[in-house]
Amino acid sequence: QVQLVESGGGLVQPGGSLRLSCAASGGIFSIYRMGWYRQAPGKERELVASITSGSSTNYTDSVKGRFTISRDNGKRTVYLQMNSLKPEDTAVYYCRIITTGYWGKGTLVTVSS
Repeated sequence: QVQLVESGGGLVQPGGSLRLSCAASGGIFSIYRMGWYRQAPGKERELVASITSGSSTNYTDSVKGRFTISRDNGKRTVYLQMNSLKPEDTAVYYCRIITTGYWGKGTLVTVSS
């Protein structure tokens, strides 16, 4: 059974940085397309960034140049490095195996002074 566990969320001041991690157990991690999504209060969940098995990446426009998604297949982990954080980045961030549809439970990121 596949499980995803996110970590690294927390409270950060505007302009600060955080790195989220998502560790996967089960399945064949190296072949999966992975994604980070977020859901802010009162808003729909949106895809923030994705990475293919070949490490090609895509980002939503609002995070381009600030966020970087990466993966370590040996550690079965996908990362989201978030720099220059803004209050509007506040949300619960979810990891997902896009290939199969599995979701993690999410980690809260709060950007506030």
